[in-house]
Amino acid sequence: MRKKIVAGNWKMHKNAEQTEDLLNELIAKVPTDTTAQVIVAPTFVNLASAVDHLEFTNIDVAAQNVHQAESGAFTGEISADMLKSVGVNTVILGHSERRAIFHESDALIASKVDAALEYEMTVIFCFGEELKDRQSNNHFNVVENQLKDGLFHIKAASWENVVLAYEPVWAIGTGETASPEQAQEMHEFIRETVRKSFGSDVAEDVSILYGGSVKPENAKEIFSKPDVDGGLIGGAALKADDFVAIINAI
Repeated sequence: MRKKIVAGNWKMHKNAEQTEDLLNELIAKVPTDTTAQVIVAPTFVNLASAVDHLEFTNIDVAAQNVHQAESGAFTGEISADMLKSVGVNTVILGHSERRAIFHESDALIASKVDAALEYEMTVIFCFGEELKDRQSNNHFNVVENQLKDGLFHIKAASWENVVLAYEPVWAIGTGETASPEQAQEMHEFIRETVRKSFGSDVAEDVSILYGGSVKPENAKEIFSKPDVDGGLIGGAALKADDFVAIINAI
């Protein structure tokens, strides 16, 4: 049975003191009996302290990025080995902001996937279409190509360390809204795309998260869809009450 997951991507928010405060709130408020795997992704500088802080809780820690090389003259970059050495076992890759702002290509993301899997990290692989793709009815092609070019080179056995996160970029901060039905339609397409290349066992076991502005108000309806296994949460993850409400919606 595939996991239900709620992951909070904190992006470039929260200094050390603010990180500790939010983690303390989450420790106090996240239900100990939740059926969801709960993940938070603070900034690089706060990862080690977050791991220590959450050691005896049911909340896991993820990194927001990783470099594809094991080591070398790459000023400002962080390797998978470094993340593992501080107790981080999960990494978000291919996020829409990394693709758009930092111009990460599918080929580069694929190499980062390889680096993370080499160290037996769990990869939360992000992908999704922009507004122009949706308006031109090209959204299924874009999603399929991002999946195949960035991820489908891995072995079937590696899928046990992969979580998919569909981000309809057109529905994030644009005023446009993706309906739960649109989310389900795409998630079903994603699962079928995986099935065609890797078989039913992989397709049915992989968790597919929705990353399109999930909030306490819409989480329950979105999560009720049969192919939506949780969410990759942005802004709402920075408020403990909102994040916990989304977790409870599972």
